Amino acid sequence: MLDRDGPVPIYVQIADAIEEQIVGGWLRAGEALPSEAALEAKFGIARSTARNVVRELRARRLVHTVQGEGTFVGPIGVPRIRRTKALYLDIARDIAAKIRRGTFRPNCSISSEETLMLRHGVAKVTVKKAVAHLREQGWVFTIPYRGTYVSEPGKWPTHEGA
Repeated sequence: MLDRDGPVPIYVQIADAIEEQIVGGWLRAGEALPSEAALEAKFGIARSTARNVVRELRARRLVHTVQGEGTFVGPIGVPRIRRTKALYLDIARDIAAKIRRGTFRPNCSISSEETLMLRHGVAKVTVKKAVAHLREQGWVFTIPYRGTYVSEPGKWPTHEGA
Protein backbone atom coordinates (compact mmCIF):
# COMPACT_ATOMS: atom_id res chain seq x y z
CA MET A 1 0.00 0.00 0.00
CA LEU A 2 1.47 3.32 -1.06
CA ASP A 3 1.48 6.24 1.34
CA ARG A 4 0.74 9.10 -1.04
CA ASP A 5 0.77 11.70 1.75
CA GLY A 6 3.90 10.58 3.59
CA PRO A 7 7.44 11.93 3.41
CA VAL A 8 8.85 9.10 1.26
CA PRO A 9 8.42 9.80 -2.47
CA ILE A 10 6.10 7.42 -4.33
CA TYR A 11 8.85 6.29 -6.71
CA VAL A 12 11.04 5.28 -3.76
CA GLN A 13 8.18 3.32 -2.18
CA ILE A 14 7.58 1.45 -5.45
CA ALA A 15 11.32 0.83 -5.93
CA ASP A 16 11.41 -0.57 -2.36
CA ALA A 17 8.52 -2.93 -3.20
CA ILE A 18 10.23 -4.13 -6.39
CA GLU A 19 13.51 -4.57 -4.51
CA GLU A 20 11.65 -6.84 -2.06
CA GLN A 21 10.40 -8.91 -5.03
CA ILE A 22 13.95 -9.22 -6.36
CA VAL A 23 15.48 -10.11 -2.97
CA GLY A 24 12.60 -12.51 -2.26
CA GLY A 25 13.11 -14.31 -5.58
CA TRP A 26 9.80 -13.28 -7.15
CA LEU A 27 11.75 -11.45 -9.85
CA ARG A 28 14.81 -13.45 -10.94
CA ALA A 29 18.09 -12.31 -12.45
CA GLY A 30 17.66 -11.84 -16.19
CA GLU A 31 13.89 -11.48 -15.97
CA ALA A 32 12.27 -8.42 -17.51
CA LEU A 33 11.05 -5.73 -15.15
CA PRO A 34 7.44 -4.66 -15.80
CA SER A 35 7.32 -1.93 -18.46
CA GLU A 36 6.75 1.73 -17.56
CA ALA A 37 3.19 1.36 -18.88
CA ALA A 38 2.64 -1.66 -16.63
CA LEU A 39 3.99 0.24 -13.62
CA GLU A 40 1.67 3.15 -14.46
CA ALA A 41 -1.35 0.85 -14.61
CA LYS A 42 -0.47 -1.21 -11.53
CA PHE A 43 0.34 1.70 -9.21
CA GLY A 44 -1.78 4.49 -10.72
CA ILE A 45 1.24 6.71 -11.34
CA ALA A 46 2.42 9.06 -14.07
CA ARG A 47 4.94 7.98 -16.73
CA SER A 48 7.56 10.30 -15.20
CA THR A 49 7.12 8.56 -11.83
CA ALA A 50 7.52 5.17 -13.52
CA ARG A 51 10.75 6.41 -15.11
CA ASN A 52 11.96 7.53 -11.69
CA VAL A 53 11.23 4.05 -10.30
CA VAL A 54 13.43 2.47 -12.98
CA ARG A 55 16.12 5.14 -12.49
CA GLU A 56 16.11 4.43 -8.73
CA LEU A 57 16.43 0.68 -9.26
CA ARG A 58 19.35 1.26 -11.65
CA ALA A 59 21.00 3.53 -9.05
CA ARG A 60 20.66 0.70 -6.54
CA ARG A 61 22.31 -1.61 -9.11
CA LEU A 62 19.35 -3.99 -9.03
CA VAL A 63 18.46 -3.68 -12.72
CA HIS A 64 19.96 -2.66 -16.05
CA THR A 65 18.33 -1.33 -19.21
CA VAL A 66 18.99 -2.57 -22.74
CA GLN A 67 17.99 0.02 -25.32
CA GLY A 68 15.05 -1.22 -27.37
CA GLU A 69 14.54 -4.37 -25.27
CA GLY A 70 13.61 -3.26 -21.77
CA THR A 71 14.88 -3.28 -18.22
CA PHE A 72 16.13 -6.52 -16.69
CA VAL A 73 16.88 -7.71 -13.16
CA GLY A 74 20.56 -7.92 -12.31
CA PRO A 75 23.73 -6.23 -13.48
CA ILE A 76 24.77 -5.74 -17.10
CA GLY A 77 25.96 -9.04 -18.54
CA VAL A 78 23.47 -11.27 -16.73
CA PRO A 79 21.86 -13.51 -19.38
CA ARG A 80 18.35 -12.26 -20.11
CA ILE A 81 15.41 -14.61 -19.87
CA ARG A 82 13.62 -14.22 -23.17
CA ARG A 83 9.91 -14.73 -23.74
CA THR A 84 9.13 -17.88 -25.67
CA LYS A 85 6.39 -16.17 -27.75
CA ALA A 86 5.98 -12.65 -29.01
CA LEU A 87 3.93 -10.56 -26.61
CA TYR A 88 1.84 -9.05 -29.41
CA LEU A 89 0.55 -12.56 -30.24
CA ASP A 90 -0.67 -13.01 -26.65
CA ILE A 91 -2.54 -9.70 -26.90
CA ALA A 92 -4.02 -10.67 -30.27
CA ARG A 93 -5.19 -14.01 -28.85
CA ASP A 94 -6.78 -12.24 -25.90
CA ILE A 95 -8.71 -9.86 -28.17
CA ALA A 96 -9.73 -12.69 -30.53
CA ALA A 97 -11.07 -14.65 -27.54
CA LYS A 98 -13.13 -11.61 -26.50
CA ILE A 99 -14.50 -11.36 -30.03
CA ARG A 100 -15.44 -15.07 -30.00
CA ARG A 101 -17.15 -14.67 -26.60
CA GLY A 102 -19.08 -11.62 -27.80
CA THR A 103 -17.38 -9.11 -25.50
CA PHE A 104 -16.50 -7.21 -28.69
CA ARG A 105 -19.39 -7.48 -31.16
CA PRO A 106 -19.29 -7.18 -34.97
CA ASN A 107 -19.10 -3.62 -36.28
CA CYS A 108 -18.33 -2.30 -32.78
CA SER A 109 -14.95 -0.85 -31.90
CA ILE A 110 -12.37 -2.70 -29.87
CA SER A 111 -10.53 -1.00 -27.02
CA SER A 112 -8.38 2.02 -27.86
CA GLU A 113 -4.61 1.69 -28.21
CA GLU A 114 -4.15 3.56 -24.93
CA THR A 115 -6.52 1.21 -23.10
CA LEU A 116 -4.79 -1.86 -24.55
CA MET A 117 -1.39 -0.42 -23.60
CA LEU A 118 -2.46 0.00 -19.98
CA ARG A 119 -4.35 -3.30 -19.78
CA HIS A 120 -1.40 -5.31 -21.07
CA GLY A 121 1.42 -3.10 -19.80
CA VAL A 122 3.06 -2.73 -23.19
CA ALA A 123 4.29 -0.02 -25.54
CA LYS A 124 2.19 1.39 -28.38
CA VAL A 125 4.24 -0.45 -31.01
CA THR A 126 3.31 -3.80 -29.42
CA VAL A 127 -0.39 -2.93 -29.49
CA LYS A 128 -0.10 -1.81 -33.12
CA LYS A 129 1.50 -5.16 -34.03
CA ALA A 130 -1.30 -7.05 -32.24
CA VAL A 131 -4.01 -5.09 -34.07
CA ALA A 132 -2.19 -5.52 -37.41
CA HIS A 133 -2.08 -9.28 -36.76
CA LEU A 134 -5.82 -9.33 -36.01
CA ARG A 135 -6.45 -7.39 -39.23
CA GLU A 136 -4.38 -9.87 -41.26
CA GLN A 137 -6.36 -12.75 -39.73
CA GLY A 138 -9.71 -11.10 -40.52
CA TRP A 139 -10.86 -10.46 -36.96
CA VAL A 140 -10.95 -6.66 -37.30
CA PHE A 141 -10.86 -3.84 -39.80
CA THR A 142 -9.62 -0.29 -39.32
CA ILE A 143 -11.12 2.94 -40.56
CA PRO A 144 -8.43 5.62 -40.60
CA TYR A 145 -8.94 8.35 -37.97
CA ARG A 146 -12.02 6.53 -36.60
CA GLY A 147 -10.85 3.31 -35.01
CA THR A 148 -10.66 -0.46 -35.30
CA TYR A 149 -13.86 -2.49 -35.46
CA VAL A 150 -14.80 -6.16 -35.22
CA SER A 151 -15.39 -7.82 -38.60
CA GLU A 152 -18.50 -9.82 -39.43
CA PRO A 153 -18.22 -13.48 -38.28
CA GLY A 154 -17.96 -14.73 -41.87
CA LYS A 155 -14.57 -12.98 -42.15
CA TRP A 156 -13.12 -14.50 -38.99
CA PRO A 157 -10.49 -17.22 -39.36
CA THR A 158 -11.84 -20.77 -39.21
CA HIS A 159 -8.73 -22.23 -37.53
CA GLU A 160 -8.00 -21.85 -33.82
CA GLY A 161 -5.02 -19.46 -34.15
CA ALA A 162 -5.53 -15.85 -33.13
